[in-house]
Amino acid sequence: MESRRLLPAFCFCRCVFVKKNTKTIFTCQSCGYQSPKWLGKCPECGAWESLIEEAQPNAAARAASRFLSVQSAPIPIDQVVCDTEERIMTGINEFDRVLGGGLVKGSLALIGGDPGIGKSTLMLQVLHRLAIQNRRVLYVSGEESVRQLSMRGKRLSMQSSHFLVISEIDIDVILSLLESVKPDVVVIDSIQTMFNSDLSAAPGSVSQVREATLRLMLAAKKTGIPMFLVGHVTKEGAIAGPRLLEHMVDTVLYFEGDRNHLFRILRAVKNRFGSTNEIGVFEMRDRGLEEVSNPSAIFLAERPVHAPGSVVTASMEGTRTILIEIQALASSTSLGTPRRTILGLDSNRVALLAAVAEKKAGIHLMGHDLFMNVAGGVRADEPAVDLGIVCAIASSFLDRPVDDSTVVVGEVGLTGEVRAVGQVDARVSESCKLGFTRCVMPSSNFKRAAGIPGIELIGVQSLTEAMEILF
Repeated sequence: MESRRLLPAFCFCRCVFVKKNTKTIFTCQSCGYQSPKWLGKCPECGAWESLIEEAQPNAAARAASRFLSVQSAPIPIDQVVCDTEERIMTGINEFDRVLGGGLVKGSLALIGGDPGIGKSTLMLQVLHRLAIQNRRVLYVSGEESVRQLSMRGKRLSMQSSHFLVISEIDIDVILSLLESVKPDVVVIDSIQTMFNSDLSAAPGSVSQVREATLRLMLAAKKTGIPMFLVGHVTKEGAIAGPRLLEHMVDTVLYFEGDRNHLFRILRAVKNRFGSTNEIGVFEMRDRGLEEVSNPSAIFLAERPVHAPGSVVTASMEGTRTILIEIQALASSTSLGTPRRTILGLDSNRVALLAAVAEKKAGIHLMGHDLFMNVAGGVRADEPAVDLGIVCAIASSFLDRPVDDSTVVVGEVGLTGEVRAVGQVDARVSESCKLGFTRCVMPSSNFKRAAGIPGIELIGVQSLTEAMEILF
């Protein structure tokens, strides 16, 4: 009797503890952190309610999607046979400059920017320039239909039989197209819309974006086809998805600028085949983006004459020298805590330089609001513009303009010394080309730039010397 009573209970226990066939994991949609259980706050990036439950693919699906054979066995590096044509020129000089001299075969580039900034327009123009060179190009759109792409192409005067377009989000179909069509260049717009059927997560999730990028990267290395991935950005300005996405690609390009202004700046923040922090300047027109060959003249075209608080300095953007106008406004205030509004510059760096100016040059900014801006929407981060920042603050505070034909270059230390900067000869040469006749620079750089004719060089060792010369 006892055994008969225990049998149903034993069978009930066996039914309760049956294991699930499908395993799930919680993935943070901001940074990609994974956890076996749900958490309200991500311990990696601190985002709230960002963990979403996703099903893990089985071992066979992961093996089929991840382990694509690119190379069979390692070989000595001195025995690697390189192609004679290492780079593909797009025909857009500003774009080729940012890439480091053209497209590298098998490279994977990621381009991001705010919505409506012109990412898709730029990619269409790049493919059109390659198509008229009799190169077969493929534009894969996950957000627009083929008819919509055709309407945009007609508006931008892009008609070519070598320009192929398709509206598709299935990553397996796209990879099969690469084998059948064999294009020379591919654009994926956008990577957040790609979908892998082996994963149950929705398109745009961390697992889908990561898996699609990985498979496209392996396909690019295997076939040698250069690929561009268009990525969305978050409210903070970073490319949506995990930071792993930027580590997987070869080049990361950011399209900067205000949609209400004409100029757009394409900046390379990562480039395995060229210089980083290289920029290309474009102007938005009704026919698309047009490259600006001389951005210094454009940025200084509307510079006011004899205006206090306006100083011109030379900034290096990769291999290019750009003259920018730094504007400062020091206004008295009755508030206990003065305002500090900074645009285009590092706010921490400006606060540091304002303290140095107050301590070493006697510019007391305690009862003054400080507003600073870089004209033209350019962002200057290098230390060589320090002297220009301090001089702009001093000019506005003293209400004395700096001579319009003067360029100021130099790094400022905490003790008020003016330190040497790199590539000073290129900065002085660019200043001379645009008609500037005087350059205030560090004394330690004086010998290197002394042989450039047509411009007067004035070397300073401290901030007080620069103030005496300019004011």
